[in-house]
Amino acid sequence: MAGLRSGHGATVSPQRSHAAAVTLLSALLTCCVRCAAEPSGAKPSNIVLIVADDQDVLLGGMTPMKKTKTLIGDEGATFVNAFTVTPLCCPSRSSILTGQYPHNHGVRNNSVSGNCSSIQWQKDPETEAFPVYLSKLKYQTFYAGKYLNQYGKKDGEGVSHVPPGWDHWHALVGNSQYYNYTLSVDGKEEVHGDSYEKDYLTDLIANRSLNFLENRSPQHPFFLMLSPPAPHSPWTAAPQYQKEFSNVKAPRDGSFDKPGKDKHWLLRQPVNPMPSSSLDYLDNAYRKRWQTLLSVDDMVEMLVKKLESIKELDNTYIFYTSDNGYHTGQFSLPIDKRQLYEFDIRVPLMVRGPGIKPKQTLQAPVLNIDLAPTIMDISGVDLSTVNVDGQSFLSQMAPSLRNGTVRPFFLVEYTGEGHPTTDPACPKLGPGLSQCFPDCVCEDAFNNTYACVRTLDGKTDLQYCEFADTESFVEVYNLTSDPHQLENVLKKTDPAILQAMNQRLIKLQSCEGDSCRDVK
Repeated sequence: MAGLRSGHGATVSPQRSHAAAVTLLSALLTCCVRCAAEPSGAKPSNIVLIVADDQDVLLGGMTPMKKTKTLIGDEGATFVNAFTVTPLCCPSRSSILTGQYPHNHGVRNNSVSGNCSSIQWQKDPETEAFPVYLSKLKYQTFYAGKYLNQYGKKDGEGVSHVPPGWDHWHALVGNSQYYNYTLSVDGKEEVHGDSYEKDYLTDLIANRSLNFLENRSPQHPFFLMLSPPAPHSPWTAAPQYQKEFSNVKAPRDGSFDKPGKDKHWLLRQPVNPMPSSSLDYLDNAYRKRWQTLLSVDDMVEMLVKKLESIKELDNTYIFYTSDNGYHTGQFSLPIDKRQLYEFDIRVPLMVRGPGIKPKQTLQAPVLNIDLAPTIMDISGVDLSTVNVDGQSFLSQMAPSLRNGTVRPFFLVEYTGEGHPTTDPACPKLGPGLSQCFPDCVCEDAFNNTYACVRTLDGKTDLQYCEFADTESFVEVYNLTSDPHQLENVLKKTDPAILQAMNQRLIKLQSCEGDSCRDVK
């Protein structure tokens, strides 16, 4: 067929004509999202992302968050199948920022040797994090709170390093603290003490975000990322909340204090039943975690009220989530994350904003690598031009704005971290272990390195995991019949199913971009 002719006499092929039409349609859809809340199209939508630290969803972690559930969940969508692709702070946060699985962004655990805020991270994946794209679209960007566990250390570029894409930078140096910490404020060191009024980090994050909103330029959209320390250890609650939940204990149902029978060796090493000292420790931690979250709940309320007062609430998407889940006594492990089980990989996720109908409960599986493409989708970035493994879930919560598909499979991966020498507090255990407390129960090790493929499609709920250890250990769970993962059904599962899961796992472990979304 002859090509079409333009007004200047040049020949335009049908393929180019089709490409132009697709580009025009993409631009129109982008405008629909960016300008969803303002018929005049005067300004794109604002975005706020709140990332809690170690907040579980399965063990009651959202119970203290009454204001948050009312102001975000009830006003928008709650995802009941939200997962982290790796259950540990630094690699998970790196996945949130890049939209990539750990095997692609290269951050394996919380250590510098595991690429946590390393020079390699700063020179490569960090330069393609989603705030860079928002900045190019004239978003005013603001960060406050914990960034990456090794951020600001001398192994990287120190506190002077401000990642690209951020206009206002108030990042915590190192891991979570509530008092006596250092911030990098736009690349300059700011030391804080132990005054509640001046230094309590959750409140400082809230106050500085409100100040930013008050002084922003109203001509341009804004993006805020707020990362409070709660409910991460050392679990220091604000003074007014330190007596709350005094009668609360960690839940005793499900897999609590169950032996890790038929599981990898790290789950077989805890004493069962747990000693009273471990039970007291984890109950105390559970209460204190809830207490610290009350200040986060206050922060959300203050933020929503501020957005309302400056008449930006109806034009702002607010995301609330956590970097990973947590456990307190499951399979006799006192406290931590880093495991492949539901309590560690499921996270809270609620979103409100333009085009999202209130009081939605959504079943589709969503991953933390989907946050970056979703935020970029809202802002108007052409997702075909960015290197992400995740996919936008805007279509799930706002079908009027987007069409989309639901993934049938996804990957969870983790690289264990251990100490090369023996822990002096637990000399009998030998080297290669870490997080050995209380009562010398170890939560991690060099060979706590695994990859899992998860099937969650409404009909089948399976998890297949392989360990990189001397046993080549495999764990398989049917979560439809065994939601607490009490029984490893490897030996009871049809070999054809095991082979199919193994092949999917192999593909996912080497996937990149589109291939991470198209596994059959």
